[in-house]
Amino acid sequence: MTQNEMTSDDSTDPAAVGTTATPDPSGEPLVDQSIEVDGTDSSAQAGREQVIEARDLNVFYGDVQALQDITMSIPENQVTAMIGPSGCGKSTFLRSINRMNDLIDTARVDGELYFEGKNIYDDDVDPVALRRRIGMVFQHPNPFPKSIYDNVAYGLRIQDETENLDQKVETALKRAALWDEVEDQLDKSALDLSGGQQQRLCIARAIAVDPDVILMDEPASALDPIATSKIEDLIEELAEEFTVVIVTHNMQQAARISDKTAVFLTGGELVEFGDTQSIFENPEHQRVEDYITGKFG
Repeated sequence: MTQNEMTSDDSTDPAAVGTTATPDPSGEPLVDQSIEVDGTDSSAQAGREQVIEARDLNVFYGDVQALQDITMSIPENQVTAMIGPSGCGKSTFLRSINRMNDLIDTARVDGELYFEGKNIYDDDVDPVALRRRIGMVFQHPNPFPKSIYDNVAYGLRIQDETENLDQKVETALKRAALWDEVEDQLDKSALDLSGGQQQRLCIARAIAVDPDVILMDEPASALDPIATSKIEDLIEELAEEFTVVIVTHNMQQAARISDKTAVFLTGGELVEFGDTQSIFENPEHQRVEDYITGKFG
């Protein structure tokens, strides 16, 4: 999807109830700039490798500050994990990346958050179109009360991408490691699947529209160990094609599957961010070491 599509698409996103797109009535794109970062200097070249960049990002729910001055860059085609105790702002940051916090009346965002060089909180950015490029998988599986096939095809139909629909559905289910289990029961209700299968179906639904980034908010926390293992294997495979950002309370899971780890601690503060191996084996901050070793949290 192009930058123009991100800023001017006017179709409806089922995840954005109460949100409307704002296309130019003339049909012209709202902005002319490309979402790509232009330039030839070294900083621009380095920036192209960072899909998401937060600069002094603050998020408030009413008078409560959930995130404090978050500055970090998330690289493409890697798994970035966010860990920390409950209430530290991990999920708030995740929801900020595709503007899901816009759906909360009391939420307010200050600072800058860039996706491929474009500040997603600029007035000319359509949140609905943004969410098509940055998909989300939630903690609890939330398949629609439709068939397996219709769940995967839903976003494609919304976007009027119905050419070769059968093939696109099959491809998404294969990428989600679910095809072999459901290929002969695509008309079956998605609600009849097991919890682990439902979560992989939700992942298939998210990737069917070919987003750039997949956000996952504790996608395995409600699953048994076998289903969790399948989800973890799938996440590592997805990172070959997508940028994956995952929130998890399971530090062992973060250590197993992520390339980068961000440690959020009480008060919505990002205390440390870096290579996962370094974070777990040689953290720079004593507070991070105390959290990882179980002294608090």
